[in-house]
Amino acid sequence: MCYIRVSILLTSGFLTSVGVASALAVALPSQSVLVSEERVLMGTQVIVKAVGDDREQLRTAINAAFDEVFRLERLMSNFMPDTELSRINQQAGVAPVRVSRELFDIIRRSLFFSELSDGAFDISFASVGKLWNFRTGVLPTPAAIKAQLPFVNYRKIQLDEDRSTVYLPSPQMEIGLGGIGKGYAMDRAMAVLAEHGIHSAMVMAGGDTVIRGRNGSDLWRVGLRDPDKADGILAVLPLEDQAISTSGDYERFFIKDGVRYHHILDPKTGYPAMLCRSVTILAPDATTSDGLTKPVFILGPERGLALIEHMTDVEAIIIDRTGKMYLSSGLAGFGLGGTTTQRTPSP
Repeated sequence: MCYIRVSILLTSGFLTSVGVASALAVALPSQSVLVSEERVLMGTQVIVKAVGDDREQLRTAINAAFDEVFRLERLMSNFMPDTELSRINQQAGVAPVRVSRELFDIIRRSLFFSELSDGAFDISFASVGKLWNFRTGVLPTPAAIKAQLPFVNYRKIQLDEDRSTVYLPSPQMEIGLGGIGKGYAMDRAMAVLAEHGIHSAMVMAGGDTVIRGRNGSDLWRVGLRDPDKADGILAVLPLEDQAISTSGDYERFFIKDGVRYHHILDPKTGYPAMLCRSVTILAPDATTSDGLTKPVFILGPERGLALIEHMTDVEAIIIDRTGKMYLSSGLAGFGLGGTTTQRTPSP
């Protein structure tokens, strides 16, 4: 696989770029230049780093990549009232909504991950997710969650391929693309960089990263955060031509009566999944890696790894609730430690 070169200072958790200067333009050992920029989009810090010989070309490409993320936020957000996705939610139980082919395909891709994970990934989780407020520490009542759970069911989402429409049959239903949207946006940002002639770059939004080419003569370095230490890096992965995503219970959470409540909700219960602390997925593209982190987190180490082992060019690093590390079979022998599974040949 393309990410096989892995050197480790062992870790798990949220992704950070490592060993790359934060200045806007940095000279590399060759004639190449690294240009880096950060902006807040899609509710998180988005970082674009690009390497090339022409500094102005790099800046133009980076601006275009940010413009693409900005465009997608205004397509996919369920927090902004005037997006295509919000119109679907506003018309729930009223009428199908005609959407762009792009949004239609993202929703269809989301339903693929729902089928793959037996519903552990479900964009209709927003029907119950809207009851939670992790900033203010609002804990929904059991009655409120019970009332909304019947509307969390991806099978009820109706797609009309010919008309490019999406329909939610109940006014209480709501969909959100928080479990896949940032990954897709990072894939698109990288595609825009390539359209501008940039083929060595890193793009990152929160826990979702896409890497193409090298950082000069070196591999790009991605650190995986220790779930228990905000500044702790337990492993560094040198990567090229790879997407990597992490979901952890430390990203958004509150503690009430000694219980930690985090934002990764099990669609079947409406409450936070409790089998894992963090899940990292490596895949060829970030739509896939992002779309798999939360269902694997919810399924837990045993079922989550069983899912990954049936996939091609996808690997996983899982930290369970006790701190034990589990690795998919493609990561065996790279000094990560942990328990390694065996890949089941595809039929």
